[in-house]
Amino acid sequence: MRCRPARSSPAQRSAVWRLPVRVPAAAGVTMNKRAIDTLSSDLLAARDHFASVTAGIDGERLLGPKLAIVNPPLWEIGHVGWFQERWCLRYGESGRLAPSILPDADQLYDSSNVAHDTRWDLPLPSLAGTRSYLAGVLELTLARLAREPENERLRYFVRLATLHEDMHAEALHYTHQTLGYPDPRSGDAARMSSGSVPEFIDFAGGRFRMGAERGEDRFIFDNEKWAHDVPVAPFSISSHPVTNAQFREYVDAGGTAPRYWKKAGGEWQERRFDHWIALDPQAPVRHVSWNEAQDYCRWAGRRLPSEAQWQLASSRLQWGELWEWTSSTFAPFPGFSADPYADYSQPWFHTHKVLKGASFATPRRVVHAAFRNFYLPQRADIFAGFRTCKMTP
Repeated sequence: MRCRPARSSPAQRSAVWRLPVRVPAAAGVTMNKRAIDTLSSDLLAARDHFASVTAGIDGERLLGPKLAIVNPPLWEIGHVGWFQERWCLRYGESGRLAPSILPDADQLYDSSNVAHDTRWDLPLPSLAGTRSYLAGVLELTLARLAREPENERLRYFVRLATLHEDMHAEALHYTHQTLGYPDPRSGDAARMSSGSVPEFIDFAGGRFRMGAERGEDRFIFDNEKWAHDVPVAPFSISSHPVTNAQFREYVDAGGTAPRYWKKAGGEWQERRFDHWIALDPQAPVRHVSWNEAQDYCRWAGRRLPSEAQWQLASSRLQWGELWEWTSSTFAPFPGFSADPYADYSQPWFHTHKVLKGASFATPRRVVHAAFRNFYLPQRADIFAGFRTCKMTP
């Protein structure tokens, strides 16, 4: 959904939206004025948050350098409006698209068919024109939602567009960090609480129910469908993520330093957005790839938890500051069927790794223990760390 840059081949990117797909029902949910008000207020809150994150993007930063792990911010801002318009206003029952209010919108912002490396060279509208487009789409979406409160299909796509915007707001935090721009939240994100020394929590294992149950009162992504039993062997998992101090021991022994660490005057520092700060030894290590986490585990005689183990243990773990890598490859659950936005999950199965939890930049609407994040194993630009499990004797 976040249009992760450089995560697929052109052939994969084109394999979407070919046929109309049945919209999944929000089972057990009776819509009333309060529910519609919540949908509208969440949509507005997502826009306010997105506007705040992008407020400092101007001038040369509107495009920035051409990198495989970022989108040009001006393109990404416009894409958010295009996505909302496509699904909430243009997508018909037959699967056909009505015209956009912006000429050539599909040629500019369709992330499945507009190659990543070309996005810097497109004839994009100005920042003012782009923001005007977003405002127009939002106004029309809110008006349609008010006119059609019983339209279940519309409600589904409004929720999808809301979470899509939230995810792009987080992705733009990554862009700020990658390019050394100021913290988009005026310093809030740089203050990450220190953790105590990790202890291990034992779990007896057994059969664990993975996936979403039908009838849950929340938005459910297609890769969470549906609940099924998974056997889990007994395991022992760290109560806290690996700290900077622990990871520094591995680095001092010859391991790879995280992406934004450097040594100055014999002391380690890390870059938080546009500032270099002294390394906090008790803070969770972040900006490590799955590959680097695996290397650390081999050095430490530990292993990453599986997706099922992490989720089983989640109610007793401290989490929410960092996405956490698991050992699991992103794969469909039994009986998987793509939802209308087919490009959200299925092109990335079997090549990406699952992350669980959330980061300080994740809007609370997205956060749920069952949510499955996924990235390529070499990605270290995201706000990700990891915790470990003891090796089974």
